[in-house]
Amino acid sequence: MAVWDIKERYDLVRANQDELNIQGSRGIFMGGFAPTVSAGECDIVDYISIAHGGLAADFGNLSAARSQNAGFGSNSRAICSGGGGPDNGGDCMNVIDIATIMSTGNFADFGNLSVARRGVSGCSNQTRGLTNGGEEPGLSDVIDFITIASAGNAADFGNLVTAGGGTGSLSSPTRAVVSEGYISPGAASTNLAFYEIASTGNATDFGDLVDARHDTYGLSNGVRGLFAGDHPRTNVIEYITIASAGDAADFGDLDGSRGYMGGCSGGQTGLFAGGKDPGFVNTIMKVQIDTLGNAVDFGDLTVARGETMPGTSNAHGGLKDEDIFHPRPSVTYMPGSGRVLLQGGNAPYGGRIEKFNVTTLGGSVDFGDSVLGGASARDLSAAVGSLTRAIFAGGDTPSKTNTIDSIEFASEGNAADFGNLNESVAGSAGCSSTTRAVIGLGGNPSQYPGTIEYLTMATASNATDFGDMSVTRSGPASTGSNTRGIFAAGQEPSASNVIDYVTIASTGNATDFGDCTGASIFKAGVSSATRGVFMGGTATAHIEYVTIGSTGNGTDFGDLVNGNRAYVGGGSNSIRGVCFGGDPANTHMEYITIASAGDSTDFGDLSLARVAASGASDSHGGLQA
Repeated sequence: MAVWDIKERYDLVRANQDELNIQGSRGIFMGGFAPTVSAGECDIVDYISIAHGGLAADFGNLSAARSQNAGFGSNSRAICSGGGGPDNGGDCMNVIDIATIMSTGNFADFGNLSVARRGVSGCSNQTRGLTNGGEEPGLSDVIDFITIASAGNAADFGNLVTAGGGTGSLSSPTRAVVSEGYISPGAASTNLAFYEIASTGNATDFGDLVDARHDTYGLSNGVRGLFAGDHPRTNVIEYITIASAGDAADFGDLDGSRGYMGGCSGGQTGLFAGGKDPGFVNTIMKVQIDTLGNAVDFGDLTVARGETMPGTSNAHGGLKDEDIFHPRPSVTYMPGSGRVLLQGGNAPYGGRIEKFNVTTLGGSVDFGDSVLGGASARDLSAAVGSLTRAIFAGGDTPSKTNTIDSIEFASEGNAADFGNLNESVAGSAGCSSTTRAVIGLGGNPSQYPGTIEYLTMATASNATDFGDMSVTRSGPASTGSNTRGIFAAGQEPSASNVIDYVTIASTGNATDFGDCTGASIFKAGVSSATRGVFMGGTATAHIEYVTIGSTGNGTDFGDLVNGNRAYVGGGSNSIRGVCFGGDPANTHMEYITIASAGDSTDFGDLSLARVAASGASDSHGGLQA
């Protein structure tokens, strides 16, 4: 059983090595010039998990296509400011956009810069965001600022030491450092300037870069700042110590000469993305900021682009540790305390297991990896839990699997092999008591075996035949008490409204319970010891409930606050049920109070958008007396 060592974490924070803070952190990349996009400038926004990497996913769109824009933000908000076209005749923009960083969707209007310009760069702490230099179209020394938590136009902060375009910026929670770019047409500069974010006034000389460059990208861990890429192209990465002043020193190399990049950082991880090499690329590279060394491959953008494509994150170096809100681990994990483990979903995140606690509000954070692991594992698996163990069975990898794996709620790490189902299937569902799990098998998808299998959760082994469902189907929702398991709706192959039940401690075929209020597929099921609740499903936001100990049809409960969603996952304790993810891919988490009725309420966000994920709880209705 893990114990949170307070002193150890304090020491990590003091050393700026608190990796707990980046487990759920998200980086986003905004706009840029993409030659595959009509007219070049794009409004594309991508996001990626800083802790895990892989393929970036679509976030939404800026309010207007642009390149050479600035990016910054707080732990909850992402900001894009300014920009224009990549050529000397390109338009200059004063637009400031905003989005919630852990959501997905299009950016909304925030306000305007004090001066329209492109070739800008941005930095921020938790409260204040700044846009530095640029072209208007003449070179600018303007620094202006916004208060991130509000909305409105930027205000004058002061001026850079020298007017410059193609600037690069980075920050600690208190100080900003700016590479002043080109100080006349074609004349790149080595100039570095700094100012204190909480004040207003002009910047002061900091030191010099090793080589003259413009259109660098800057990022930091709050103590050390890195500048990389430029025009003319280079593979050089340089570093500074933000709290002091002085010249930059060599850090390492990119994987190739590159300019006009974007990037972001979280904890000790720095990401440099896109750019020209000499053509536009989609590569994302990773560096460990607190060491010296070369960048390594991390993943890919959705579209190759640059000119420049800024980024930000909810854990960048401009934020203090207390600003970076991710759920902290308990001092000691207690069995049955409301922990839910979720896994699966569409590639590339199917093999990752995350956790959240039903009793608190907040997002999910990394826990470990499934046995199948990797980019394609897995979705549409059955999930069950005892007081101590979560079990995931079957699923789509995308080929069907009979794998059963288990993981201890109290540990953090990877799952272990448990055994196998008798058939390789996806779209299965499970329920359990404190000792036994019952799995209703899904389909292939044209074949729906309709069989039910069971296993003893304390002992690793293959599943054993239990009986048959009353109707053969795939994708039912499941829930139950400690004596009775319920399977609702599903696909047979058309959508079904059938509800049937089994007695968990016995074996035998399922018995008709009643009908859902409508036919649907891929709902989420949660329960207390007495009430089962089914949420969402194909083309519906509907929530309905049944009384587990009786039989009868479903009764209206309310609606999901985030609208129609199928392929949703769920987890609960005896009081609260949480629904997460779904189709279209999203990060939504919302909850209900099981004993009452009404619409769901926002809970938080998954760290990654998921479709067809499944959740196992240590305190669901089947574990209650």
